[in-house]
Amino acid sequence: MTLPPTGPAFPAFASFPGGPHWSTASFGDAAHPSPLELSALGDHLDVCRGLRGRLFAARCRAEVVQGFVASHLVTTVLGAAALSAVVWRVL
Repeated sequence: MTLPPTGPAFPAFASFPGGPHWSTASFGDAAHPSPLELSALGDHLDVCRGLRGRLFAARCRAEVVQGFVASHLVTTVLGAAALSAVVWRVL
């Protein structure tokens, strides 16, 4: 399949009339977020975090523990075995 030419005279989206139409917000400049965009993003993230509440925080903590255990599986198993042995001796 040969694609039509692109360039200043042939915008990429014009090659595909039924396809997606988008443009960048940078208009040829470096794509850096403005302070207004960063502020809006911060506000949005605050709202999202507020909606999740305690269960979201607990889930995040569980994911951290699961990640630690998964990356230190042998150490965790040996630690659990040692703790079980100590508890077994005490009882």
